[in-house]
Amino acid sequence: MQTSRIRPSAAGLRWALSVCFSVLLLSGCASPSLDDYDGRQPTLIPSEFFQGSLSARGVVKDYSGEVIRTFDATIKASWDDQGVGTLNEEFHFDDGEVQTRVWTLTPKGKGYQATAGDVVEPGVMRWQGNAINMNYVLRVAYGDGTLDLRMDDWMYLVTPDTVINQTTMSKWGVDVGELVLVIQKE
Repeated sequence: MQTSRIRPSAAGLRWALSVCFSVLLLSGCASPSLDDYDGRQPTLIPSEFFQGSLSARGVVKDYSGEVIRTFDATIKASWDDQGVGTLNEEFHFDDGEVQTRVWTLTPKGKGYQATAGDVVEPGVMRWQGNAINMNYVLRVAYGDGTLDLRMDDWMYLVTPDTVINQTTMSKWGVDVGELVLVIQKE
């Protein structure tokens, strides 16, 4: 029995290599899943951690990772009888700017719909184990106008009274900055 060899054409080889490269590139861009945190302790339950007075300290980084601003923040958190949460945040930046944001967390499915005045595309807050993830579009001041940024927000409970929050900011799928902060119960 004689076997024949199949010789790929140059175009076919280029196509196969480009498909392999694309798969590797996209798999490298995969973000974590909440399932990755299933069973992790301590368990982070938003309505329990975000209750009462909290404080936060953090940095804003640009696209290269350089810290461009620092801030302190206070958060007043409460929940009503229907399970709707309100997080009233006040940020004080090192350049003197003060920003406020009032989040409303409304029960939706297995999470919360998260809205605020400068959030132009509401997010859904979900959690599992010691992690929370929220993805939304935030309108920020930029030059003489505004810019809408996609925020991929991850929070991790590291002790019963401390959360580390890391948020990647992107525009058209390209990372343009990052927020890193520590939130503590008072």
